[in-house]
Amino acid sequence: MNKNYLFNLALIAIAGSFGGLLAGYEMGIISGAQLFIIDEWNLSTQLQGCLVAIVMVGCFIGAFLNGFFADKIGRKKILGILGLVYLIGCICCANAVVINMLIGSRIINGIACGMANSIVPMYLSEISPKKTRGFFASLFQLSFTIGILCSYLIGFIFSSSGNWRAMFLTGAVPAIMLLLLYGLLSESPRWLVLKGREEEAKKVFEKIEEPESINLQIAEIKEAMNEKSSNSKKKIAIEKWMYMPLFVAIGIMFAQICTGINVIICYAPKIFQSAGFNDPSDAMKITIIIGVVNFLMTFVAMYLSDRAGRKPLLLSGAAIMGVSMFVLAVSFIFGESLGDMQKWLAILSIIGFICSFAYSLGPVAWILVSEIFPLEVKGFLMTFPVAANFIFNIVLNALYPIMTETYGIGATFGLFGVICILSIIFIILFVPETKGISLEQIEENWKKGIAPSKF
Repeated sequence: MNKNYLFNLALIAIAGSFGGLLAGYEMGIISGAQLFIIDEWNLSTQLQGCLVAIVMVGCFIGAFLNGFFADKIGRKKILGILGLVYLIGCICCANAVVINMLIGSRIINGIACGMANSIVPMYLSEISPKKTRGFFASLFQLSFTIGILCSYLIGFIFSSSGNWRAMFLTGAVPAIMLLLLYGLLSESPRWLVLKGREEEAKKVFEKIEEPESINLQIAEIKEAMNEKSSNSKKKIAIEKWMYMPLFVAIGIMFAQICTGINVIICYAPKIFQSAGFNDPSDAMKITIIIGVVNFLMTFVAMYLSDRAGRKPLLLSGAAIMGVSMFVLAVSFIFGESLGDMQKWLAILSIIGFICSFAYSLGPVAWILVSEIFPLEVKGFLMTFPVAANFIFNIVLNALYPIMTETYGIGATFGLFGVICILSIIFIILFVPETKGISLEQIEENWKKGIAPSKF
């Protein structure tokens, strides 16, 4: 690709990826903040789960708002709106005086994160050329992991003082950066063509594509659209051929979340405390290592996604995740007999889990979901897997403290290991390989009823 096109594409993608950064920050900051909030307000087990999980209720709302507005006002405007909403939420969290106010403020942040989780992968997949779509779509997961790592670092910095309010307020930084970089964003050229604004779409394509390919790109998009009216769009949304990609999308979101990733992300310091790292600062130090590993392994995913393909990454990652979860379960079940070895076994198993998730189900699930829906109703259909993702998160994060209190940490992580095995079976049977296939061809394959294993 011409260096000028690559530079322009990189600027647009980096600016858009700040939406993923703030979503990652919100996901990770509660892991450190809750250690001090629980003590300050003497929270029950149920309230602890609610405090962590409630942000996903906001995410659920945000996902549906995105589905309603993304196809009406465009991808770019949604990015600006979510930055503003998150900024307001961070200020409210930092000034909460009672637990109910903090919970309400985290719902506001969740709305912004729900919009980000839906719009950023969609935007990046539509703005990037098909040969490098996996790489640029992976920027969402990369920015998300940067946000998590930043939240862990901020949590450690303020852990000595226990200033959880400063932890939340620092989250305003990525929101402000997104708003400042808003002017660098270009609207999705595919959305512009969808709205009949071909000249504007050509101007965007001129920044990121070779001139001779622009007319072909627009022709492919128009052919996929078939210039249907809004009534026909509603018809597409309920056609039988759409059930299969919708099933695949929701299934891959189940595999991504219910294998335990957000339990690790949101409860890491508490898990390490249970493994023997009693001091909050020590637990946060180990948690930072997890954040660094998560961040670095995302580069592996960006390198491999357009080389190894989506499906091999998903299968190998899920397998290693399963082994890691079973090892973590053993470290807690036999904790007393293991002694100090429990600490290091817990660290190694969680690092193994994060490594495998970060190159597989983390980024590839979002890449896959952003690829398999038709352009005309993508904003609407993306709502369902994103909303499912948040529902799974709400249930899992809310139940985790109760599950560990009732059944024990070891049994809980053993269950996650079983879900990893079920995920492998699902991927083998139902997930298509989309590497190197245009978005328009993927849609055509679904319409023809081609089996996912034969894409």
